[in-house]
Amino acid sequence: MATCQDKLGSFVQWLQVNGIQLRGCKIRPCDLGGFGLYSETDNNGGILLVAPLRLAITPMTVLQDPSLGPEYGKLFEEGDVDDRFLMILFLLVERAREDSFWSLRYLDMLPSTFGTPLWFTDDEFSELKGTALYHATKLQLKNLKALFTERVKQLAETFLSYVGMPCREIVFEDFLWANSIFWTRALNIPCSQSFVFPSQPPVQLESGCLQENHFNGSASKIATEDTSPARSSYVSDTRDCADIVSEQSSTVWVEGLVPGIDFCNHDPKGKALWEVDDENGSISEVPFSMYLIAGPNVAFAAEEEIRISYGNKGNEELLYLYGFVIENNPDDFIMVHYPKEALQRFDCAELKLQLLEEQKFQLRWLLHTSLLHKRVSSESSLPLEACKKDWSQMSGYSWSGHRKVPYYMDHLIFPEDLMAALRTISMQEDDVHGVISLLTELSESGYRRQPSEEDIKAAIWEVCGNAGALQLLVDLLTTKIMELEEGSGTEANDTALLEGLSTTEFSPKEQQDGLSEHECNIFERKRPMTKNRYSAIVYRRGQKHLACLFLKEAQDALHLSLSEE
Repeated sequence: MATCQDKLGSFVQWLQVNGIQLRGCKIRPCDLGGFGLYSETDNNGGILLVAPLRLAITPMTVLQDPSLGPEYGKLFEEGDVDDRFLMILFLLVERAREDSFWSLRYLDMLPSTFGTPLWFTDDEFSELKGTALYHATKLQLKNLKALFTERVKQLAETFLSYVGMPCREIVFEDFLWANSIFWTRALNIPCSQSFVFPSQPPVQLESGCLQENHFNGSASKIATEDTSPARSSYVSDTRDCADIVSEQSSTVWVEGLVPGIDFCNHDPKGKALWEVDDENGSISEVPFSMYLIAGPNVAFAAEEEIRISYGNKGNEELLYLYGFVIENNPDDFIMVHYPKEALQRFDCAELKLQLLEEQKFQLRWLLHTSLLHKRVSSESSLPLEACKKDWSQMSGYSWSGHRKVPYYMDHLIFPEDLMAALRTISMQEDDVHGVISLLTELSESGYRRQPSEEDIKAAIWEVCGNAGALQLLVDLLTTKIMELEEGSGTEANDTALLEGLSTTEFSPKEQQDGLSEHECNIFERKRPMTKNRYSAIVYRRGQKHLACLFLKEAQDALHLSLSEE
């Protein structure tokens, strides 16, 4: 059986034979598992690796496959699948073929298991209870299993029969592997239209294979859609993407796997980035290629790992998409959610829902760590003159401006879309009718027009102020903390777990004085600290930490609001 070093040597040879150039870098095992790119010698910058895009696995690669391309094309033309489904199916089939161009060298070098929650054991997964990822992963797993049973299994086995493998059975773990490979390694590649459509004029595509984006020249891993816990819906990984060709730049954004470059690991301050060369190879001397280049004024020492940044992502997104976390992640966030069904239980629910819809509000909000840089408690002594502004954005109405803008408003850390939505939700029945009365004045008096979003926001502010919204926010954050701590204890418990403490290291008196009985229970679970369990606890601890900080800010703001109103 070939050793890891033998496989790596064969893979590097395969890369070179197919035109991939390692310029002063090499692929080798990482200390913590898997593979990475490393500087071969002291390197003062420049191009480190070049990969022809013809070797990338993209939707075009799938449709041009010499064996099954026509079958993929038929499936694509039916319109029931998008490009992502097509590529995941391709990866699944190619790996099962074992002797294919991709499987023998490239796919054989890729991970067989992953650190994302989809791959957690039951014991590891239990550490996510109370977090957004717990329910999201359960739902995602359910959807993936349904998709596998209803479509993927039959399609994959049918395609394999076309290439002489009628007896190869595909199981769910095969599909989960292909799905994970795509979402952990695919890049959003800006290609020239002449590369994607070498003999065609600009077209509007029918399928979801192309996606408009704004390329900033930096390394860019494919990200989740714009909901997120922060940009992730956590519902399904087979989502449609925009079918757009950029008319201004003739750039087509294509998702794909680029062998070689996809071995770059993440660092928030990554010292390298990838870019795409033009049809003349003006930078790398390889036409239509992707090249890895050191950042400005960057040097690599010999044997230093060459990392790129996947973007400013919190641990929730990093764990969900890539299977790792960063301690004390400066890009962490928590999601605050108000369930729509809870709103239905209150009086005037329909009117509130209508007002929320008119203001185009969602019922999920992200609170990013950066918001804590401007805290209401530390700025509450500022004089009123320093904080005045036309906050309500309204003037000239008989009812506008009656409620004074609080002196702390400029230093309230919570986003205005969150506050405005919570003002709407927290209204009492009399408040709702008061708002409707003010808005009616606009349409029936001299203004004679339908209220705008800003009109509605201003009317709700005049009637309600901030107290109800801040009280609701305090309640939501308190509930979130209770959910996070149920079964796992406080942030201090998670810290102790990560430091390797156990009940044997606490005397009965220390347990009694330092921790409650409930909190001490967590130390009785002497389970091995696997990488996945570590990741889950780091993520969970970060969520508790942020929730507690934001709760303190909400409580301080509520106190100030009540003293004002």
